Amino acid sequence: MSKIKIVIVGGGFAGINLIKKFKGDDRFLITLVDKNNYHFFPPLLYQVATAFIELSNISYPFRRLFRERSNVRFHLGSLVRVNPSRNTIETDNGVLEYDYLVLAMGTETNYFGIENVRKNAMPMKTIDEALNMRNHLLLNLEKAVRSKERSERNKLLNFVIAGGGPTGVELAGMLAEMGSKIMVKEYPEIKNFASHIYLIDAGPVLLAPMSKKAQDEAYQVLSKLGVKIILNKAVQDYSQGRVILNDGTSIETNTLIWTSGVIGREVPGLPEKVIARGRRIMVDEHNKVLGSDNIFALGDQSLQLSDVNYPKGHPQVAQVAMQQGALLAQNLLNKIEKKPQTPFSYKDKGSMAIISKYNAAADLPKFSFKGFFAWLVWLFIHIIPLVGFRNKAKLAFSWFWSFVTNDATLRLIVRPEEENHGEERKSPVNH
Repeated sequence: MSKIKIVIVGGGFAGINLIKKFKGDDRFLITLVDKNNYHFFPPLLYQVATAFIELSNISYPFRRLFRERSNVRFHLGSLVRVNPSRNTIETDNGVLEYDYLVLAMGTETNYFGIENVRKNAMPMKTIDEALNMRNHLLLNLEKAVRSKERSERNKLLNFVIAGGGPTGVELAGMLAEMGSKIMVKEYPEIKNFASHIYLIDAGPVLLAPMSKKAQDEAYQVLSKLGVKIILNKAVQDYSQGRVILNDGTSIETNTLIWTSGVIGREVPGLPEKVIARGRRIMVDEHNKVLGSDNIFALGDQSLQLSDVNYPKGHPQVAQVAMQQGALLAQNLLNKIEKKPQTPFSYKDKGSMAIISKYNAAADLPKFSFKGFFAWLVWLFIHIIPLVGFRNKAKLAFSWFWSFVTNDATLRLIVRPEEENHGEERKSPVNH
């Protein structure tokens, strides 16, 4: 009997949790397709970008992860096209056949059609982008201490973050903490670095999806750290070193960090009628793409309207992807064994955001809390999903050392060449 071929495109939370369920089941041959040869943990990218932790703390090679799974293969490549009528996909490294195809490619940065922002802003969705940001940050600091002109110095030190969601808040807090704990010692020429951090959001509050308690805490803590918070205003353009807001005001800066939105990754070959808002793929209660018999979409890339508790679709968060991946695996097993399928129902485990050292906000299903205890819970929750015991131990030690000593030791400029911010950034098709 030939093996059932499952091809999974995207090695994020959804793809990895799906594969875990098939351990030791030789009825299946699973091929994971990804443009990177490693899984990584996106919620901590900002700590890589600010030189607080090493990239190896949050990444793990796929081949090492699967080396004891005889039914799993890895294919390094980017998705080019899906061919539903032939049950194949084309990648930039060859063609793969499938019996079941799972699209779990996640999202990419959404620039909302602002061309200059797309070309010149700094996104933070990948390891490469986080490393680029880290080097850019450190190079700007070096240039600033050499600068003789105040206007040029301010332009180099001003860091504008567009987007007041969890990523923007966490990034602003981390940069402000660096300014007060580290830069005062290593860059004595720079005074009041936190006052050069701007956090902008088009809405009336920070952390819009979270509770009022979390929103108020984020605003108060960041303001106390010196971050300049600008609400009810949106970035309209970024040209010639100026961030222009929709009220006509502008900020001189060499750095615009864009965390304002995401859009699903493109899947050429799927019918246009299944592509919904935000380029999400419409699926049924079992995450099967509408109109298809054997193509599924998971996580941020999917739009499921059948869950009565989420009639407009699920939030694009890691827990949704993890739960959908695990359930799809069980449903595929049930299908092969002619057992009933289980519809997906999201179990919300809450949301969290770290605001500053020893301070976080947490919204759990039944209550919300903040402060030091929330910060401890945040640390614990973010270690659990990491792949590999070595990663968990390394990250725990790195955090302990950095928080206790106020001295992360990773501020290395590993790409010292001058950056060309005018060069267009191109995003590969798949995650």
